[in-house]
Amino acid sequence: GFTYDPSSDDKQDLLVVMHQFAPKRPLNGPISIQAYFYLPYPKKWIRTGKHNGQIKESAPLFVATRPDVDNYLKFLFDAMGRGVFFLDDSQIAYLQSFKVYSLEPRIEIYIEEISKGWNPPSQSAASALIETD
Repeated sequence: GFTYDPSSDDKQDLLVVMHQFAPKRPLNGPISIQAYFYLPYPKKWIRTGKHNGQIKESAPLFVATRPDVDNYLKFLFDAMGRGVFFLDDSQIAYLQSFKVYSLEPRIEIYIEEISKGWNPPSQSAASALIETD
């Protein structure tokens, strides 16, 4: 099978950015992570000419190509773990993620320590994204 393995430069670049947002001490209990990957549209789905920069109606929202979302997550967890944001990815008790196309490529990450009585978000970000687009 195919395994996504970003270059060491990509890993280092992400580590530099991630460390700017790291807590003073890593979270040590169960955690919730929401990780949303907004990838650039391929050029074939971006209009040119009079409507330059607009997305074609036929363009999909969700990315259904490689790398798989779990490979992105592994890359992310490697950067966040090891005592930076949390001690070990075995602490992840709740996970929500998606990968979509966007004109503003980015990664959005929400992490929190959870305890008894914690409730997961009532509406997924993916359903909110579909409603707004």
